[in-house]
Amino acid sequence: MNLKLRLTILSFLQFFVWGAWLTTLGTYGFAYKQWSGAEFGAVFSTLGIASVFMPALMGIIADKWINAEKLYGTLHILYGTTLFLLAKTNDPTTFFWILLVGMCFYMPTLALSNSISYKLLKDSDYDVVKVFPPIRVWGTIGFIVAMWCTNIFSDEQSFSQFGISFGQSVADLFGNSLNANQFYFAGMFAIGLGIFSFFLPKCPPPKLISKDATLSQKLGLDAFKLFKQKKMALFFIFSMLLGAALQLTNMYGDTFLKDFGTIEAFKDSAVVQYSTMIISISQISETLFILAIPFFLYKFGIKKVMLISMFAWVLRFGFFSLGAPEGFGLLLILLSNIIYGMAFDFFNISGSLFVESTTDSKIRSSAQGLFMMMVNGFGAILGSSVSGWLISGYFTDSTGLKMWDEIWFVFAIYALVVAIAFAILFKHKHDPKVVAELKH
Repeated sequence: MNLKLRLTILSFLQFFVWGAWLTTLGTYGFAYKQWSGAEFGAVFSTLGIASVFMPALMGIIADKWINAEKLYGTLHILYGTTLFLLAKTNDPTTFFWILLVGMCFYMPTLALSNSISYKLLKDSDYDVVKVFPPIRVWGTIGFIVAMWCTNIFSDEQSFSQFGISFGQSVADLFGNSLNANQFYFAGMFAIGLGIFSFFLPKCPPPKLISKDATLSQKLGLDAFKLFKQKKMALFFIFSMLLGAALQLTNMYGDTFLKDFGTIEAFKDSAVVQYSTMIISISQISETLFILAIPFFLYKFGIKKVMLISMFAWVLRFGFFSLGAPEGFGLLLILLSNIIYGMAFDFFNISGSLFVESTTDSKIRSSAQGLFMMMVNGFGAILGSSVSGWLISGYFTDSTGLKMWDEIWFVFAIYALVVAIAFAILFKHKHDPKVVAELKH
């Protein structure tokens, strides 16, 4: 099996084992388990909490002590095990702690998968800017496929389509708790991915720790010194601010569309009835924009590509603020979901490549972990906490309905301010040679 195919499988499964349960977690807790918001609400913070420290910590370990592919495989096996435990958990508090542990295992693998792919591609003399995006696009495809598989295998009625005996055998295997199949399903593939990664080419730590190493070097804290560099500090700060924008769209997109159902004229509209499928256009658009990244990077450079992403967030939120379930408003909702692919991919992937091209090889896994920490850790916590306070305090009327037009408009202004500040403050001159060096 050639290297590109192996990395494609890794990318596909990396997001498959996340997408199998992430988008249906709320439905599982609130509808199936019937836990209250007070009981289950904290569960959604596990991703952000785990991302604050685990990606950076695991990056340090990969840079100093353990082969990255072995660490990656071990984390996925442990993550898969926690998913099996989740499927058997009936107490929301216990569910929170098990999921938090699971996220501590999973979230570092997002950065590690990038580090492994970059290293192996460069070791084989591939052009990373050209080759990596088509590999990464299969991660988004894996996420979409997992969503559909979860829908198919989430209840007994769906199993009956494949025959009574098959449905009954699965029910016997999983104790008739078929709505928990999403965790069993993801867990099995996560463990499989963990085993698969042990057979990847070796990715040893860049350098053994010398006897003369400082305490900071021995502890693997070198990457945190990047904050002393103005350019890197600004990059990480803006990564956090863009991570907050991502959290806003993940938290409120589907709810926004569903709330049109409170309006008599729209309650039976396709936007309300098929809100999840409409939101999934966002993931589908990712697959297209990922493939466009090499052209944009070579043509415009990393800073301009990241800036394009920020203005795409302005359009994402702005189109939602003017959206409606029919006519021109429906077109804007569809365009918002299409533009999401550019907003998400152009910053996350180009940002990851920026880290790869501007940091020392000895700390690249740690630096990728810092990037994920700022986006999915501090960014997620910032986005969820501030937006929750803002919406409940200023944009919820006396009947409890949310003022979505105003909410999305405020989010669009936020993204615009971030984009303008980035354009002014972040100094980075495009050098095609630097982008080309990612090949080596």
